[in-house]
Amino acid sequence: MEETREESPAFQDVWRARIARRDALRGLGALAAGLAVGRAAHAEAALGTDAPDPTNLARGPVTRESRSTLRFAEVPQGVDDRMHVPPGHTASVVIAWGDPVVAGAPPFDPAQVTRERQELQFGTENDFLAFLPLPRGSGSSTHGLLCANHEGAQLRMMFPGLEDRSTALARSTRAQVEAEMAALGHSVVEVELVDGRWRVVAASRYGRRITAASTWMRATGPAAGHARLCTSEDSTGARILGTFNCCAGGVTPWGTVLVCEENVNKHFSGKSFPASERRNHARMGVGSEVEYGWSRFHARFDAEREPHEPNRHGWVVEYDPYDPLSVPVKRTALGRFKHEGAATTLAPDGRVVVYMGDDDEHEFVYRFVSARPFDPTDPAANRDLLDTGELCVARFEPDGTLRWLPLVHGVGPLTQEHGFASQADVLIEARSAATLLGATRMDRPEDVESNPATGRVYVLLTNNTKRVPGEQDAANPRAPNRHGHVLELVPPTARDGLRDHAAAAYRWEVFLFAGDPFELPSTTEITQRAAYHPEVSRDGWFTCPDNAAFDAQGRLWIATDGGSRLGIADGIWATDTLGPGRALTRRFFRAPVGAEVCGPCFTPDCTTLFVAVQHPGESDARGSSKGVHHARPTARFPDYDEALPARSAVVAIRREDGGALG
Repeated sequence: MEETREESPAFQDVWRARIARRDALRGLGALAAGLAVGRAAHAEAALGTDAPDPTNLARGPVTRESRSTLRFAEVPQGVDDRMHVPPGHTASVVIAWGDPVVAGAPPFDPAQVTRERQELQFGTENDFLAFLPLPRGSGSSTHGLLCANHEGAQLRMMFPGLEDRSTALARSTRAQVEAEMAALGHSVVEVELVDGRWRVVAASRYGRRITAASTWMRATGPAAGHARLCTSEDSTGARILGTFNCCAGGVTPWGTVLVCEENVNKHFSGKSFPASERRNHARMGVGSEVEYGWSRFHARFDAEREPHEPNRHGWVVEYDPYDPLSVPVKRTALGRFKHEGAATTLAPDGRVVVYMGDDDEHEFVYRFVSARPFDPTDPAANRDLLDTGELCVARFEPDGTLRWLPLVHGVGPLTQEHGFASQADVLIEARSAATLLGATRMDRPEDVESNPATGRVYVLLTNNTKRVPGEQDAANPRAPNRHGHVLELVPPTARDGLRDHAAAAYRWEVFLFAGDPFELPSTTEITQRAAYHPEVSRDGWFTCPDNAAFDAQGRLWIATDGGSRLGIADGIWATDTLGPGRALTRRFFRAPVGAEVCGPCFTPDCTTLFVAVQHPGESDARGSSKGVHHARPTARFPDYDEALPARSAVVAIRREDGGALG
């Protein structure tokens, strides 16, 4: 099913006219501001009048440095095999692929990459990061648990002799595939700050690996036990082996971690499916984007033989990192799609709100609101809060209103007539249900994060080269969208002054359009132009926003994935969200060639920023992986040893004087 809701011609006319009038402003920074004012004016009557004041982008003859509250010197653009931070800062590796995690784990040996070793060692391609203080609830910024997702693996970078993806798919051995399966999932390590440098606590009782190969999980919520989750291996539909393609995530108010399953379809083979699953598998891309050879050795990844196995993946997994024996739980009430993240906050009445993006072209932004409130005095009462509540999908109106549409069986078109016999069907096929409701098709929504200082919500849209002219809408006005953009959602203010994250309608506006604002108009269509604060520097622009974090002042720190296509390295950029420095992005960290940057995560006192450097050395400065493999990476990060391959790693960034970052 395809969405048929048309774009607003009036909006497109206004938008293009404003571009023409304001193109003289470098980067079109004032364009984003003008759009915010125009749209917000239509929605303020119902949703409040506390929009950002975009006119401050043009106030006063002040310098770029004085506009921004950020005081670090920008890292210059460029590409090489090293990581770079501003003067006065240090960046050190905390842990890398193959390093010991579980007590008794052997050290990394590139000649002995096995399932048995990987079950005890740090996995590949670390993505989402979370720092949870030790002891629990202490607020410590010098001792805690570092939790990391492991999104994927590339056999060509793990083993010699498998020099490209097609060779790896056809020639990899069972032992290599099972090592790959064990390398995915999640890791927990205990870390402490000693003499200004973070180190892993060896043989910690908290050390844990959660993998695709061996970790059994429970399914809970409306889809648990449904026939569409039952397989020949599990007739209950409630006991699931493994998690994989774990991208971003979140942390709950009660101190558990949410692990998000994203591109799970790439692990399943098959072309012919039962009629009951054809629409479902087609919408998730099952069988059409195979990148892993797991089905050659494990029948459960052959979707023709086990057509329900794909339905057991693509969920949000919750587990307790403080309890190494806790059983991870797949929370089906949060819906099944390609989850990029699951950021939590609280509504004024204490109900838990989870924001989620579906990381694919033309997919959607979601929100879950728990039925019961969080109880900070009773941990047991919070254990299953995410099993009951309402899942909604976003529709962005041209007038600046955001409406949350409930994904509830029997409401509107979500009925048997349209293929939804129960709430379980709605959740298993959340994408199809959202399309039927007329949700807005987005440009790859990845992280969706709530600013703890202001209550505003930021949606990072990475790019969408599949959007063609004529498919634009108010929230996604570039076609194709090569660079991505960031939206700002403004929940209404409740009586107690808090943002009401459970409200049925918000306001929304564009925060920035990514891309190079210095690109000459003759080299691109005017509708592709970037839009930041008009005084952004030549080092301050970026492409393809991916993950984000907020510091204690509510400043937005953005990680990117896609710079290599433009000949620049990915990294971290920071910006104010309010005031004279709003959308004045500044480059803070530059990753080695071939790497994307993920999972930015602060300690409570903001003196350390942990970042994930994922798949370093996998491609050259223009994004090509031709001729790049285990023996020939473009960067030997982090060891720079000719005897060792490139390794994904977690990096800790600190100021040399120990002060707060920024």
